[in-house]
Order: sequence, then structure tokens, then C-alpha cells
Amino acid sequence: MASEEGAVLDAQQQRQSVEWFKYSKRVVLRSILCREDKGLGLVGERVVVGGWVKSRKEKAEKCPAEAQDETWCEALFSRMPLLRSIARILVGNDGAFVPRPAAGPAKSELVVAYLRINDGSCVANLQIVVDSSMSLLGQVMSIGTSILAKGVVEKIPSPGKYVVQLKVEKILHVGIVDIKKYPLAKTRLTLEFIRAYPHLRPRRTMVASVNRIRNVLSYATHMFFQNNGFLYVHMPIITTTDSRVCSKMFHVTTLFSKSDDMEKLIKTSDDEHINLEVVKAAIREKRNRIDELKRSDSNKEALIDAQRDLQKANELALQLEKQQKSAFVKIGEVDFSNDFFSCPAYLSFSMKLHLESYACALSSVYTFGPIFQADESQSPRHLAEMWMVEAELAFAELEDVMNCVEDLLKFICHSVLENCSDDMTFMSKYKDKNCINRLQSIGSSSFARITYAEAVEVLNQVKDQTFETKVDQGLSEEHESYLADKIYRRPVIIYEHPKEVKPFYVHVKDDGKTASTFDIIAPKAGVLVRGSQKEERIDMISKRIEELGLPQEQYDWYLDLRRHGTVKHSGFSLGFEKMIMFATGLDDIRDTIPFPRTHGSANT
Repeated sequence: MASEEGAVLDAQQQRQSVEWFKYSKRVVLRSILCREDKGLGLVGERVVVGGWVKSRKEKAEKCPAEAQDETWCEALFSRMPLLRSIARILVGNDGAFVPRPAAGPAKSELVVAYLRINDGSCVANLQIVVDSSMSLLGQVMSIGTSILAKGVVEKIPSPGKYVVQLKVEKILHVGIVDIKKYPLAKTRLTLEFIRAYPHLRPRRTMVASVNRIRNVLSYATHMFFQNNGFLYVHMPIITTTDSRVCSKMFHVTTLFSKSDDMEKLIKTSDDEHINLEVVKAAIREKRNRIDELKRSDSNKEALIDAQRDLQKANELALQLEKQQKSAFVKIGEVDFSNDFFSCPAYLSFSMKLHLESYACALSSVYTFGPIFQADESQSPRHLAEMWMVEAELAFAELEDVMNCVEDLLKFICHSVLENCSDDMTFMSKYKDKNCINRLQSIGSSSFARITYAEAVEVLNQVKDQTFETKVDQGLSEEHESYLADKIYRRPVIIYEHPKEVKPFYVHVKDDGKTASTFDIIAPKAGVLVRGSQKEERIDMISKRIEELGLPQEQYDWYLDLRRHGTVKHSGFSLGFEKMIMFATGLDDIRDTIPFPRTHGSANT
């Protein structure tokens, strides 16, 4: 008796676990499909669900009421077309029984649509059953259509991958799709194709999975730092510190809107009333004039003059087209005193310098935001706008921060495995069969740690691989990837780089040649993390600024941190999109971010 009561209580608790979304009064599909019983505990529940149609099929079925009145003779004739033909000959139309026509559904049949919808909360789709008794059936059949419907959860008669479906009682909303114009109507589309539609591509299952994984990685990152005593600090996106020692930077300016050159580029001349469309119209008229002169066999001089005019008009049109396509204005020396900030300003390439100022007051801080780099690279691992996790720890040296970032990576990898199991299974099946094992290996083993000199030595011993650049010229992306992908097959920490290949602010070791720096190289992603102990000695950092020819006045505020209450401190930067590549196995970084910005491309 007690066991029966316990079973009833468990069933009631399962029923109560259905998740009604507070702000739209609908049930989230995850709460139906991702239960341990796959939704069986909700059979009989009346719910409202919404989503977008992923696939569809339809078939004719008998009306339940009329099916009960069907005689054995009607059933036989309806299933054997040959007997139906014989009956027409023998009985004729005046007979007691008139067999059903050979083609088309009978009046006693309903067209039933089986739609699989998804609301973005999970990988799984919910099958909903809609019949032709509902006037809106024809509007919800196209892939991509949105639907909000009310119905009863029921068990699928012949369960397979899914065991429950929704029998729709009422359609509350339909967002129709023009199937002729909808670019994602086909079921099999490549990631490269759907990049052209960044506003629609999250409707594809893989893109949705990647963004759910991205969400968990983001949340886990904040959780790690918050659980370990770090403070979250917002850093500026606009900076006046030119750090182009690392990368090209985007200028932030309003001068172009005031520039005479820009006015000439954008506007046509009011004095001459030159307009490209007017010139094109004139070209058409001149061509017609030439055709008339040729047909009328007029004097050759008039024909030659008309052809010259046409050539000049074509040249003018070509010049105007080039001006319209040009996105650049060539200007000489710029007086930035008239600019918005009264000095050169840039989109930030890194927030680590500003973050140091808060570490030197709050001890352990981190930030998480976008950074920008104007390199014209077409590498599948490069974005013009990407997100960066950056942390700075006061009173910490190089080994301390290496331990911190290793713990961070293990924590967020474990979070993905725990909270995105269905999405990771999907990515493993359709993108990279090793992605789950790769995340599991992070938590079960420590990272390989080698010095820069040891990495060079290891690569010099490789005989079965030809590198595009020689190892002695410095470690490149292909060298680093080879170490992680082929030799160690796990993340590799390379530390103590030559000071010449690292920025001015890193701590120089006592040998005067190497720096207290490290890079973490991950399989599939390449350089995942860059970190260093910062130079706290003002004489050393001033010397490095002078050696590199950097404008001393730009870094005077930065040197103040060494003048007033200096302390040893270390930090790191984690490329967030690189982390997503590592987790999912994606080959192109453009597929890891909702709206990718790359050289020559900034759709939407």
C-alpha cells in the first residue's frame, strides 16, 4: 500500500514539473521532452506550446465517428480497387451501396498534419497533430512557420525516438512563411550557406545547439569567478591607448561626417547636378541616337561625334560608380583636436591594461566583453569583433595565474557536459565525434606544460611533417596546433617566451631574454588563452616602451600604477569564440558567434 502511495506521489510530482514560462503563459518544450520519462508523466495534461515548424507530413485518416458505422462491405471495397470497379458494373449508380471514388479523400476522411516544432529550449522537437477540421491547417504546413497551439499531451501509438505528442484542440497563432522566398526551407543546408542569413540561422538545429552551449559557457564563466572571490568590472570599449603593437585597431571618430572629402564622396555636386542615374539615361539616349544615324546612313562626321559623346558618358558613369563603391576617404594630416574626444580614439583591442588599475585596488577582478581587431585576415580562426574573458590577480605570479586558468577551463568544460548533454550529443553525431571525449579529458588530466625553448626542441625533432615556416623563425599558428593536435593531444601550456615576441608590459625574467608569459594551445581551437605576469618595475617597463618606440605620454597613466603602491600581479585573456570551437568541434569561428564580423563582411 505504501509503495502504491509513493508511486502516486511521484507521478503527481512529475506532473507538477511541467514548466510554464512566466511571461508568455506557455509550456517550454524542454520541460516536456527532456524529462527522464520523455513526457509520459504528462499524458492527459492540457498545455499551450509554441515553436517553429521543423518538418511536416500529412495523411488522410477516417473520422472516428463515421468509422464506427462502416460496414464490412464498405471496408472491403475501400481497400480493394478492383472489387470497386466490378461493383460499379454490376450494381451501377442506383445500387444500395455506392463505392468511394478511386481518387481523392472521401467526405468521411480528415487530412491530418503531423508537425514537428521547436521553441529553441532544447534539441528535441515536439510532434503536434493538427487535422483539417481546423481552418488554419493550410497555413501551418510550411517549414519555418511559427505556431502557438493548445492541446492535450498524448502517448504516440507506435513510439520510437519520441513517446508523446500534442493533440491540438485550438490554434492560437500562426506566423506564416512565404515558402518561395524563405531561404531555409530545405532541410539540408551547410553552415557556410546559412551564414548569409545571420538573422534566420539560429532556427537551424546546429546553430541553436551552439548558442545554447555558448550560453552555458558564459554562465559558467561568471559562476567560476564569482565562486572564487573575483569582482566583475565593466571595462571601456573605447580607448585612447594605441596598442597596435599587437594588432591593427579601429578608429573612433566623427571627423568624416564633417570632412569635405566625405561630402564630395557621398553627395553629388549641386552645381553641376551630376547624378549617376541621369548619366545612365543619357547613355541610353546616345546609343539610340547612334543607331538612328547608322540606319539613316547620315554623314559620318555626325556619327563619329555621337560615338565620342557616348564614350565620354561611359567614362563619367564608370567614375561615378567607383566613387559610390569606395568606402574610404583619403585625407592628409588629421587635426584630432576637432574630433569628438579631441584626440585619437580606438575600439579596444584588449581591456587588460585598464583592468590592471582595478586589480591594484580590488585584488582579483575580471571582465567579459567584446574586443576589436582590424587585421584583414581571412583565417577561419579570426574575427574583427569577438568576445574576451580577461582576469587580473594582484599579489599573484605566473604559476598562480596558470593554475587559475586551468581550473577555469576544467570548470566550464564540466558545466557544458552537465548542462548541455543533448546538445553535445547532437554535435558529436553531426559535427565532431570526439568533442565529448575532448571535454571529458580536460577534467580527467592536467595540461601539458613546456617552456618555449622545449617546444622548439620538440618540433625540431618532427620528421614526418613539413611546416610552411621554419620553427627557428618563431612558433606560428601551425606549429602550436601541431603540438596540441598531434603530439600531446590535449591542451598545452607554453611558457617563458622570448621577450621580443611579447608586449612591453610583461615581466622580463632575470636572464633579460625571456618573459614571464604563457599561452594555452587547445586542439581544434589553437591559441585559447594568453597570459602573463605584468612588469611591476617602472624602470624596466619604461625601458621597454622606449625600445618599442611607443608614445610615452599615452602610457603615463599606466606607469602611475608602478609609481603608486605597485604590486606583483598577473592575468590572462581567454578567447571566448575559441573556447566554443574547442567545445563543439566547429571548424570556422564565424559559426560560434551570433553575428560574425570579418574583413569585408558585416551582414545585418
